[in-house]
Amino acid sequence: MSKIKVLVFDLDGTLLDTIEDIKISCNKALLNHHLKTFNTDEYKLMVGDGVDKLIERCLLRQNADFSLFEVVKKEYLDFYRIHQFDNTHPYDGILELLEFAHENKIECHVLSNKPHKDTVSVIQHLFDELLFTSVTGKKEGYLPKPDPQMLLEIISQIQVQSKEEILYIGDTLTDMLTAQNAGLQKVGVLWGFRDLEELQSGHPEYIVAHPSEIIALIRKG
Repeated sequence: MSKIKVLVFDLDGTLLDTIEDIKISCNKALLNHHLKTFNTDEYKLMVGDGVDKLIERCLLRQNADFSLFEVVKKEYLDFYRIHQFDNTHPYDGILELLEFAHENKIECHVLSNKPHKDTVSVIQHLFDELLFTSVTGKKEGYLPKPDPQMLLEIISQIQVQSKEEILYIGDTLTDMLTAQNAGLQKVGVLWGFRDLEELQSGHPEYIVAHPSEIIALIRKG
C-alpha cells in the first residue's frame, strides 16, 4: 500500500452526477421570469464556481436584467433543495473507491463550492457518513474555490507528515487550481463536467477515467 493517507474530493462532477437536478432547478427559476433556459452540456460549462457564478453566467449569456440576480438565485436554491435528489447519483465506481479507502484507513474529505447546507444534505442522503471524515461546502465569509482557505483549514486538521500523503480529486480547472494553491497533488477525473483539455491546463499529476484507477494509484504508490 502507498503512502497516500488522505483523499479530498470535489462533489459535483466528481463524487456525484448532479447536473440534471441543477439544470432542472435553474431552468425553473429562469422560466419564472421568461428568460432563456440552457441544456445539460451548457450547464456543465457554467457550474463549478459556486451558485453566484452560475446565476451570473445564466444572466450574462442572455444579457438579462441583472436586477433579477437575487430573486433568480433564491428561486433556484428553494427549488433545488426540494428536488436535489431526483436524478442525482454517485458515479460508477465511487462507492467502491470510498469503501476501499475506509477499509484501508485512508481519510476522505469533501470540499465543494455548493452551499455548505446543500453539500452536507446530499452527502447525508446518498452516502454512509462514516465514509467521510469531514464535509465542507461554501460558507459565508469564505471565497469559493480556487481560493485555498477552506482547503487549508481542512489540511490543518489532518494528521499527516507531508502534503505528499494527500490527493485532491476533482473534475474542473477550478479544482486543479485549488489543489495547486494549497500545495497538493492533483487528480483530474474525466467522468465529470469538463474535458481532457481543461484538466490538462491545470497540470494535474494524474488524470483518470474511472475511480478504480485511483485505487490502482494508491496501491502502486
